Formats: sequence, structure tokens, C-alpha cells
Amino acid sequence: QVQVVESGGGLVQAGGSLRLSCAASGRTFRWYIMGWFRQAPGKEREFVAAITRSVGNTYYADSVKGRFTISRDNAKNTVYLQMNSLKPEDTAVYYCAVNNNGRYSHADDYNYWGQGTQVTVSS
Repeated sequence: QVQVVESGGGLVQAGGSLRLSCAASGRTFRWYIMGWFRQAPGKEREFVAAITRSVGNTYYADSVKGRFTISRDNAKNTVYLQMNSLKPEDTAVYYCAVNNNGRYSHADDYNYWGQGTQVTVSS
């Protein structure tokens, strides 16, 4: 059994910041990559950012590069997404996911998902 729980979403003004957290747990759980995806109404789910457990290599979608920062605390099995300079187009449900062995940017390669947290950016 693996549990993935996101938190930290909310409503912010354009230019503001939010910090999302993702906690993963399980009796035999060991993660390889943890990532963030988002989905806006009427749009496909898209990759946002990912990080590897072992070294902490990070990957970002071009749309968030320079504004978002992903980090991890391995002792807590927790990943964070610091979102700065938020724009209305960042509005979406943000999902955290766990990838045991696959491509960091492909949703189909992730094995476990949280239920999402809403991020709304107003103008």
C-alpha cells in the first residue's frame, strides 16, 4: 500500500507564491522519481517538474522554468514545489506522483498518484 498526499494549494494573486508539499508513504515504499503534473479544465494533463531521490536531479517544463523549484527531503519521503511569480495560466489541479522506473515527463510511467490540490491564480 502506497499513499501519496498533496497539500498547499489555494488562491493567490498573480505574482504571488505558493508552496506545495507531497508526502509519500508505504510499508515497502521506495521511490525513484517524484513529479508534479497539472491539469486545467479542458486541457491535457501536463508535466510540471520532477526530481530523483538518489541525487536530486531536477527537471522542469519550459513553462515553469525559472519560476518553480522542486526539492525533496528523503528522510520524510516528501517533495516540495515552490511556485513563484504565479500567472493566471498556472491555474490547475496539481497532482503529485511517484515513478518507480520510467520517464520523468510521462504521466503514464508514474505508478502512484495523489488526489490533487487546486491552485488558482487570479489577475
